[in-house]
Amino acid sequence: MRGMDAVYVAYYPDAAFPGAARAVGAFADRAVACGVRHLVLLADRGSAEAERCEQAVRDSGAEWTIVRVGFITQNFSEAFLANLVKAGVVALPAGDAAEPFTDAEDIADVAVAALTESGHAGQIHEITGPRLLTFADAVGELSKATAREIRYLPVTPEQFISSLTERGVAAEYAKQLAGLMVEVFDGRRAQVTDTVQRVLGRPPRDFADYARETAATGVWDAPAQSSREA
Repeated sequence: MRGMDAVYVAYYPDAAFPGAARAVGAFADRAVACGVRHLVLLADRGSAEAERCEQAVRDSGAEWTIVRVGFITQNFSEAFLANLVKAGVVALPAGDAAEPFTDAEDIADVAVAALTESGHAGQIHEITGPRLLTFADAVGELSKATAREIRYLPVTPEQFISSLTERGVAAEYAKQLAGLMVEVFDGRRAQVTDTVQRVLGRPPRDFADYARETAATGVWDAPAQSSREA
């Protein structure tokens, strides 16, 4: 990182997962020691562990910008969720909570602005989509875009964990993911912000646009297959 002025920090698989704050703090300290002056952190809206990640970056001594996001729209076309969509039943422990699904393109554009333009230091950019949708609403958009029946099925965390492990997902990861969903899908993120418009001068991408564009790629056409995930 020597010679770099600004760095984008994104913890995998998610800043809301246990241990994220410790790793982000260690990385931030190392970055500052290498001369980095500005850290741009990708953080989860409403998660306690993500808030600890934010504090670690603030405490690093560097200038900072926080990019807070909710459920990323593109999750529906990746990993186990893509297989659920293919199978026609999206079973999640998310109840009927409303979520302003956030498009990855909006996240990337705001992050680039924070990294390359002045005026973002000390700012929290809380990114959302343009409207609130329940998971039933979102899956309805997927059904419309693919012209086939896809339904949302609310399940308990235990049912969700069992379903994932049967598909080959590691049990510990499944438990952490279920815990995160229970934590954040309680209505705490049911607000829409004007961040994308304010930072980029354009409206955020709508979920329906993502659904139509992604359906056209054929990613949801093939029969569901088990995926082995670490």
